[in-house]
Amino acid sequence: MKEYFLIAKIVSVFGKDGFVKIVSYSDFPERFSGLKKVYIDFFGNKKLFNVESVTEKKGTLYIKFSNFSTSEEAGFLTGREVFVDESDVIKLPESNYFVHDLIGSKVMENEQYLGIIADVLVYPANDVYVIQTADGKELLIPAVKELILSFNPESKLMILKPGSSKYDED
Repeated sequence: MKEYFLIAKIVSVFGKDGFVKIVSYSDFPERFSGLKKVYIDFFGNKKLFNVESVTEKKGTLYIKFSNFSTSEEAGFLTGREVFVDESDVIKLPESNYFVHDLIGSKVMENEQYLGIIADVLVYPANDVYVIQTADGKELLIPAVKELILSFNPESKLMILKPGSSKYDED
């Protein structure tokens, strides 16, 4: 089964030539400049769309899809989410991971099981891992290299450096 990755949402039509305005969910907006194809979600089904052109003006991204030449034709895309498949996922720098790689990962500290990463909160200073413990509590751990001994996205296992979970204390 093909895996898809959310990268943007279409928020409106732009101009009269079939362009749509998007809000990027990517930390790398330059990733849009080389896109040739995307998938747009229609009620849980992903439909392939060929990208004809990508334009950026004043920090806002606009996409024109093949076979869409008017604002009326592009109008039904408003509100839809835009995905790429695995072949178009960008390569991250070392020690950087996609949120979907982190969610569901087991977290260990001092060979003790702490819980599972349930969410990643995005803040200006750094992200924060929300770890769901076995007893239903939440631990909040800053997502900084200084606290992480290792992470393996294939085995979904994160090992924290000793003492890292103390950062959750009030």
